Amino acid sequence: MRMINNNLKDFLEIPYDKLEEMNLKAKEGAETKSMKALETEYVAYLKKEKGIKAVTICFTDIEGRLHMLDYDKKFLIDSLSNLTFDGSSIRGFTPQHESDLRLEVDWSSIRWMPSDIFGPGKVIFFASVLNRDRSPYHSDFRSQLRMYTQQLKSKQRLTAFAAPEIEGFLVDGVNAEQNYDVSGFSLISSGGYYHSLPMDKLRVFIDAAAEAQRAMGFRNEKDHPEVAPSQFEMNFSYSEVIRAADNIQLYKLICRQVARNMGLTATFLPKPFMGINGSGMHTNFSLSKNGKNIFFDAKGAEGLSTIAWDFVMRLLNHAPEICLVINSSVNAYRRLDPHYEAPNQIKVSAVDRGSMVRIPVGNEKTARIELRSVAPDANPYLLLYTMLRTGLEGEKLQKDKDKRDRLRFLPDNIYDAIALYKSSKFMTKILGEESKDKFVFYKQAAADRSPKALGTTIKRTEIIYHHEVTNQLLWNNF
Repeated sequence: MRMINNNLKDFLEIPYDKLEEMNLKAKEGAETKSMKALETEYVAYLKKEKGIKAVTICFTDIEGRLHMLDYDKKFLIDSLSNLTFDGSSIRGFTPQHESDLRLEVDWSSIRWMPSDIFGPGKVIFFASVLNRDRSPYHSDFRSQLRMYTQQLKSKQRLTAFAAPEIEGFLVDGVNAEQNYDVSGFSLISSGGYYHSLPMDKLRVFIDAAAEAQRAMGFRNEKDHPEVAPSQFEMNFSYSEVIRAADNIQLYKLICRQVARNMGLTATFLPKPFMGINGSGMHTNFSLSKNGKNIFFDAKGAEGLSTIAWDFVMRLLNHAPEICLVINSSVNAYRRLDPHYEAPNQIKVSAVDRGSMVRIPVGNEKTARIELRSVAPDANPYLLLYTMLRTGLEGEKLQKDKDKRDRLRFLPDNIYDAIALYKSSKFMTKILGEESKDKFVFYKQAAADRSPKALGTTIKRTEIIYHHEVTNQLLWNNF
């Protein structure tokens, strides 16, 4: 009788230290090589590497949800000029009568993935979404951000950098968001800021997720429990805005998968619990020109240049109308509660953490601004695109002596945010009328499924109809 060989599968599995080396080398290549050279290099690699069984291609819809397709390696290589998908099946993409869209691989975005989290034999790329005629699809804000940053580089020699600080909660059970009911989520840790025993579930989760992020080239700087019990944050290094947004999507994907492997759920709802701090995504941002940080001026107020202060004043001036982009769910407006360090004040400060914009201590290398009002469920590409265009093209906030002491606040509910967004000519200008209308259509639809008054209890509807949680089954069960 013949024995069954349990080692029939021979797919690529790379140690974490080697993974980090490969991913960082690929990042360096992406910064110095042309897209054509990268395509030639990686197509040749895929053909040669026998241990790769599939190539994962990612894109993001208008609301910010990550979508992934696994392509057979040979099929992908043979079909690069004709990678199509049904856009009508993606919320916020094309209507049914014009459903075909194309994918164009961004060869500079390659990552090798830890096999213990994602399975062996896979690499991942991000892709641009194109129309049938191969023009960039207007509701794919990764493409829009990429085009805009390319224009800034070619015309003004400007490069935009970002580093988000993404908070989340670890809660008990798999699919805890989809199964949410009146009893709420169950915390798995009662610790707080920087406090968790070494083998506590939260600490084990943070260690595993951070190790995977480092292996994927994030260059993590610090990883720790946050202020609220069961809350976490893992900080990674500055990078150009496209890669920063990709990292946000991968960060959340890694955290969700690591948590699931532990029988838990990592949630990025802005306020999953009442009575304790919510989760934010403080977004650090700066601009450089010819390799020099132009947000720095040793003689400027708080060490910032006039360019940086103008950028801040434009963000503050347009704050009410861009609020829906940076706080894009019903649940996000629970976080804008002044009792829990809520950054809901439309002002800038070096010390007041209730300010929408904070100026961290910095030097010639690290001078930056920090947009604190961003929720972790925002579409990262739409966020950085809006932030960049607002800071460069918006109208500056003018100081009015008669109104100097009047403090303005961000909207405290999604309905007001929607109204301000809809009436904004500036948002029409930077997003285009069709994408602007499409985004608000889905925000309004989600808002209409929840009570208008938030109240003091988190409602099931604001969880299960959340854009990162809901699916066809939940959405239709209304």
